[in-house]
Amino acid sequence: MTRIPAVTPAEAGPVVKVAYKFAARQFGEVPEPFAITAHHPKLLAASGVAELAAEKACTVLPANVREIAVYRVAWTIGCSWCVDFGTMLQRLDGLDVARLKEIGNYAESTLYTDDEKAAIAYADAMTGDVHGDNGVTDEQVADLARRFGNDGVVELTYQIGLENMRARMNSALGITDQGFSTDACRVPWADENVSG
Repeated sequence: MTRIPAVTPAEAGPVVKVAYKFAARQFGEVPEPFAITAHHPKLLAASGVAELAAEKACTVLPANVREIAVYRVAWTIGCSWCVDFGTMLQRLDGLDVARLKEIGNYAESTLYTDDEKAAIAYADAMTGDVHGDNGVTDEQVADLARRFGNDGVVELTYQIGLENMRARMNSALGITDQGFSTDACRVPWADENVSG
């Protein structure tokens, strides 16, 4: 159970109801982070616009590189919701989700390309430990620029930073996996026995 209850459709104002309909149409169910953030409708709208804009703008990196770096951040931080949702996104992008079981041993795994391994290592360096230590090196950024170009490095950095924010926020609020990766999605307000 989350540390703050979800805003149910019955409790939601008009803007939140529209956001819920859009999210349910897009993902099959309302993502629980939406239902928690809905306590602050202006922030829900701002984060929704930012997410949609980032999704449209981030087209430089191959999906497999972007998604595996973002997944690694979620896995490192321990955000089960982000791991669950990230698994679904990779499946929908036609990527091999079975290899995600090897994420802890990616450096030695043959299931990851050299580009993916470089992106994962960068995600690790940016994410640091729980105290926020940043181990990014000039050499690492130069290698990524050779692989993906400067715009690709900026995109990768943005996506890793964004996932750090998402995963840390979800973890702090007690938001856990919802079932997106298995198509058995839990409704955020089901525990409250409230219908929409």
